[in-house]
Amino acid sequence: MDLPFDGAISRYFKEAAPKEVRKTIEKASKDEILWKEYPYREEMKKSDYKTHMEALQVQLARMAADIKATGKRMVVVFEGRDAAGKGGAISAAHENLNPRVASIVALSKPTEREAAQWYFQRYVDWLPAAGEIAFFDRSWYNRGIVEHVFGFCTPEQRAKFFRQLPEFERMLVDEGIVLVKLWLEVGQAEQLQRFLDREQDPLKQWKLSQIDIDGLAKWQEYCAAIDETFAQSHFKYAPWTVILSDDKLRTRICAIQNILLSVDYKGKDMAVIGEIDKNICGGPKIRPKG
Repeated sequence: MDLPFDGAISRYFKEAAPKEVRKTIEKASKDEILWKEYPYREEMKKSDYKTHMEALQVQLARMAADIKATGKRMVVVFEGRDAAGKGGAISAAHENLNPRVASIVALSKPTEREAAQWYFQRYVDWLPAAGEIAFFDRSWYNRGIVEHVFGFCTPEQRAKFFRQLPEFERMLVDEGIVLVKLWLEVGQAEQLQRFLDREQDPLKQWKLSQIDIDGLAKWQEYCAAIDETFAQSHFKYAPWTVILSDDKLRTRICAIQNILLSVDYKGKDMAVIGEIDKNICGGPKIRPKG
């Protein structure tokens, strides 16, 4: 089988991955959590996940119906490292919702015209109207992290972004938009294992990009950019919620719980939603350094 990017991920694993990361992957057993700092050693049982998720889906449907009926607006920003599980979490939250109410916003590289606009402008075009929910699969935070790490923006452009960001998000909140910012943080070994799995799976190879390949060697650069971004964007009126995402099932449950808890709606059942697992979810401080 031909591998995407001429097997660049496998080659990185064999030749350039940090020794400790490579050993962790090689020694791991099935369903073992690779990240040593993760509070659980094994993945969530699928039977427990299915039971809780089915109940949460009903709550999501009630929430969306209430948002449509009352004219509320919601923006859920999903950010995180590559292969952190953003797509799976978004799919889990969106799969049973009316597409006329809930949309997924996954913008591609800016066009020449978009690149010449005010930076936030193309994101504004996708904000929800009354009665709508928008799930952003990456967002305006590209400038603070990915664009900075790869040199796609200048230091001056990034500095301007951070100057304008507080007022931009304050305006969203002042407009009555429920703004939920979720950061999914995956360990280095788990990230690489997920890339290796994608490389070998013909049905998932499309998820890989040159950015993924080039970013493998930029772990520490990402760490610094993420720390800087949190320091300048964790606002009282628009805080970050960080979810340690080495276990995809726990991550999806936690993401949906945070969404449901962010807004009042008819039929909200706190017992069904359940308590947030504070072992894997909290503010930016829960994220390990380095």
